Amino acid sequence: MANLGIHKDFLMEFAKLEKPVQKRVQEVFDKFREHRHAGLHLEKLANARDPRIRTIRINQFMRGVVLAPESGDSFLLLKVLPHDDAIAWAGKHRATVNSATQGIELRNDVALERATAGVRQLATTDTRRLFAHVSDKDLVRLGVEADLLPLVRHLSDEAHLDALHTVLPEQQYDVLAGLAAGMEPEDVWREVVQLQLDQSPATSAPPSPTAVDADEPALTDPLSAAMARSQGRIALVSGPEELTEILERPFDVWRVFLHPSQRWVAYRTSYKGPARVSGGPGTGKTVVALHRALHLARQLPVDAPPESILLTTFTRDLATDLGRNLELLIPDPQLRGKIRVVNVDALANQIVRDDRGSVLSLLTRHKDITSRWGRIAERLEIEFSDVFLDQEWRQVVLAQDLRSPEEYLKASRAGRGTSLGPLKRAQIWRAVEAFTKELRKNEEWTFLQVCAEATRLLEGREQRPYRHVVIDEAQDLHPAQWRLLRALVTSGPDDLFIAGDTYQRIYGNKVSLRSLGITVTGRSTRLRINYRTTKEILVWSTRLLTGEQVDDMNGGNDSLTGYRSALRGGQPQTQGFTSKAEELSGLVTQVGEWIASGVAPQEIGVAVRFVQLGKDAAHALRQAGLPAVALGGASAPEAGVRIGTMHRMKGLEFRCVAVVGAGEGVVPMPGAVTAEEVDAQQYREDVLSELSLLFVACTRARDALQVSWYGSPSRFLVEAGAV
Repeated sequence: MANLGIHKDFLMEFAKLEKPVQKRVQEVFDKFREHRHAGLHLEKLANARDPRIRTIRINQFMRGVVLAPESGDSFLLLKVLPHDDAIAWAGKHRATVNSATQGIELRNDVALERATAGVRQLATTDTRRLFAHVSDKDLVRLGVEADLLPLVRHLSDEAHLDALHTVLPEQQYDVLAGLAAGMEPEDVWREVVQLQLDQSPATSAPPSPTAVDADEPALTDPLSAAMARSQGRIALVSGPEELTEILERPFDVWRVFLHPSQRWVAYRTSYKGPARVSGGPGTGKTVVALHRALHLARQLPVDAPPESILLTTFTRDLATDLGRNLELLIPDPQLRGKIRVVNVDALANQIVRDDRGSVLSLLTRHKDITSRWGRIAERLEIEFSDVFLDQEWRQVVLAQDLRSPEEYLKASRAGRGTSLGPLKRAQIWRAVEAFTKELRKNEEWTFLQVCAEATRLLEGREQRPYRHVVIDEAQDLHPAQWRLLRALVTSGPDDLFIAGDTYQRIYGNKVSLRSLGITVTGRSTRLRINYRTTKEILVWSTRLLTGEQVDDMNGGNDSLTGYRSALRGGQPQTQGFTSKAEELSGLVTQVGEWIASGVAPQEIGVAVRFVQLGKDAAHALRQAGLPAVALGGASAPEAGVRIGTMHRMKGLEFRCVAVVGAGEGVVPMPGAVTAEEVDAQQYREDVLSELSLLFVACTRARDALQVSWYGSPSRFLVEAGAV
């Protein structure tokens, strides 16, 4: 039976085909794989750049493109395109093996020849050189082919390099993009080359760089080894069932597809203690967390009980999404049963509820909590606002687990802004005692109190519930939640695996992992390549955050330096309207155009700042005959455009996103921002959270982004020069 690999481009193009064509593709390649002499079904091309690249008939309109060596029994599915496009593509391309990574690369020789001539002509009028600081020796060592050095040497700026993105071999483009972004050659080697080398099959000696060149006789089957070394770009199919699974859900498979830098982090044999992966939106942190959970599940002893691994996150919606993706990644229910998926607050609630033997009465609405603080401040005649008292309680008292007025008097209030002397601290502590006493009297709890109580219960037990804990969206967790996570698992190798991005912090919870006994020094990795969002959307969205200082949860500052996209697409669109009705009409028009272009309704997301605007958007779409559903339901959502608040968009992705209502007075939301005269520091933190929220909403888009408003645009858009 033939060994089959599927290139990532094949998956994405297959996902966009009409259902009857998809079915026919599956039938063809299912038969193709079953027959050892499948090459008989492949057609050679006259005057091809690479005689091993051939085509196969799907129907009278469509053809597949396959890399099929003269000898050996391995094949690589490269493309599925209309007939003439497939013939043209196959005739221009050639497959090689990268000299550094030993993985397969595809070269468009015709386009490269034209690009070299064009760039040389441009270089006569521009003396700047993008890679003047990098030697030929370093470029070749990093895998740039010697015959491409003249082209590389004539590039004058990043725009020229970007224009060659679809022309240059992928791995070589990754190297050049890293160098252009300011990375040193050794950093590029470590993050692009070494990561892929570390994944090479241990049983296979690396082939020579030209082992699968078209004019070289193959003594073994070098294509299989080269495909195995390209796991960030190629999925290897182990059997007919797996082929069916991949082709039936190509977009879903893509969502859990690992790239080289991600695989190295996820499948490292073991970490000596807590480990962390960070990175901007779309860099695959959630995918890494899912694969890490799979890796740990495979390593469990045979006698390990079910649900020995916890996969957790901040909200219920995110946990639901993690569970769905885990099903895609691990079809085997027995293996999947070793992993429990639940959000932190729900788990804490269960621990306390089981201990008490009764259901807890939870205060879930923020305004119910702040109104109590207001009544207490009025009763005690202290001049602090309800918002200030609530923030002080959450960000100082609960964050540091303070249990007495003496502890609070000595406690650090770094980052809180307003300085407090002993008398004022004593007044605030009286308010804290009154607040907690009132909750106890009514047998009511807040989520953070439940977490603190669950931690107390666990610390009194010898046996901890889990062997490993994997945490996604870690940046939004409160210190009380972190103490619970620390108590869920015994300290040791592979105890905690943490994934998050502080630039996406939208709930204002700041934490120092080190202060909580969670040390990730020497076990932290930052992902820099965005595999979801196009460069155009990424650059536009990142401008929103320019100049913002964000902590890294470990005592330092985070940075987006070197953060870049591997994809290209159209520019984001912005549009202002004179009224809400006009804006919603514009939304209907845009969504209709996306659907007409072949985008499925459920691949479109509409992000809003508050719930009512989402309801209005859904009504407008339905009135126009377009299906729309609200995010956050407990059951599996029906087909339709997904509509949700910016908070609910967290952790999700869509082909197309419309951000609606991005106007001044809405973004930032006035009720979510502490008045500057009340607490200047908290005001800045709240504004940053609102800015991060807009950033998160915009970076949910893969292919297309539209941002709209009525009246005046948000100050965030104006300050970033985005309108």
